[in-house]
Amino acid sequence: MSNDDETKSPIDEIEDLDLGDEKKQPHKGVYLLPNLFTTAALFSGFYSIIAAMNGDYINAAVAIFISMVFDGLDGRVARLTHTQSAFGAEYDSLADMVSFGIAPALVVFTWSLAPLGKVGWVAAFIYAVGAALRLARFNTMLGVEEKRYFTGLPSPAAAAIVAGIIWAANDTGVSGESLATLMAVIVPVTGLLMVSNVKYRSFKDLNLKGRVPFVVLLIAVLALVLIALEPALLMMGVFCLYGLWGLLGVVFKRFR
Repeated sequence: MSNDDETKSPIDEIEDLDLGDEKKQPHKGVYLLPNLFTTAALFSGFYSIIAAMNGDYINAAVAIFISMVFDGLDGRVARLTHTQSAFGAEYDSLADMVSFGIAPALVVFTWSLAPLGKVGWVAAFIYAVGAALRLARFNTMLGVEEKRYFTGLPSPAAAAIVAGIIWAANDTGVSGESLATLMAVIVPVTGLLMVSNVKYRSFKDLNLKGRVPFVVLLIAVLALVLIALEPALLMMGVFCLYGLWGLLGVVFKRFR
C-alpha cells in the first residue's frame, strides 16, 4: 500500500465514492429523430380533434391517416438508425392512445353519435377503452406474440375504419346524423375487436426485396391510380375489409 493511500482521510474516501457514482450514471437525453416522428403523429391526432371541434370532418379524418403514416415511420427509423429506447416505446404508446384512441372516438362522437345522447357517448367510450386495453396488451406481449399475426384488431387499423367512414361519407355528401344508428354499432364493435382474440395478419413477413412477377408491379400502379382518384372510398374499403377479414377467418376455421 502506498503512502498516499495510507494518508487518505474518511472525507477523501467519500469523495472518491461520489465520483465513482457519477461515472456510473447513464447519459441523460433522448434520441431526436424517431421521437420527432412520434411527435408528428401526436400532433396529427391532436389536430384531428381540433378540426372536428371546428366542424371540419374531412381534415379531421385525413389527419388520423397522416398520423398512421408517421406512426409507421417512427419505429422503422428507430430500427434503421439503432436509436430504439424504452422512452421511445412509452412515448409511442401514449401518442397512439391520442391519435388512434381518443381522436377517433371524439371525432365520430362529434360527427355522428352526439344526437343519440348517452348511447352515443357510451359507444364512443367503448371504442376509446378498447384502444387503451389493446395498446396495454400489445406492450405486454412484445417478443411473445407471433410475428405474422396480431392478436386483436390493431389500433391504427381500427382508427382507419372510423376515419375512413367519416371521410368517405363527407366526401359523398352523407351527413353523420343519418348514419348515427349504424355508427352506434360499428364504433363499439370496432373497439371490441381490438381487445378480442381474433387474429389479423401483420404483413411483417412480406419480402419486399425479392423479385416479383411483372403483373404485381402493374397491380401496384393501378392501386396508386385508384388512391389518387378516390382516396376516401378506397381507404374506407381497404380497412373495413381488413376488419372483416379476421372475423371471416374465425368463421371459416369453425366450419372446416
